Amino acid sequence: MENAKLGEIAWLDLTVEDAPAIRDFYKSVVGWTAQEVNMGEYSDFSMISSETNNPAGGICHARGPNAELPAMWLPYFLVADVEAAVAQVKANGGSLYTEIKSMGSDKFAVIKDPAGAACALYEKG
Repeated sequence: MENAKLGEIAWLDLTVEDAPAIRDFYKSVVGWTAQEVNMGEYSDFSMISSETNNPAGGICHARGPNAELPAMWLPYFLVADVEAAVAQVKANGGSLYTEIKSMGSDKFAVIKDPAGAACALYEKG
């Protein structure tokens, strides 16, 4: 995921009510370790591969920027221009779970495709 190319999965998040319990579940089941990601009043978690020592995905609280997201693994697909991609979502029968959001110089939006499946479109800044 670190060297994702356009159209590939650039990140993977899981948003849940009890992030510490689910963090511990995946630590036990998959063998990941966790690094805290300070979100201000709470911490989310970057899950680290034991083999590569690289981030494998995130486990997030259903709060703050993730408050409106359902509990599910959410792939972030890398796009060149998130605004143009969101326009295509709307033009092709999809809809938005979130408006376009900024995270530093990066931008993303969580979408729902015409079949109802969710994913995020991610533009690296």
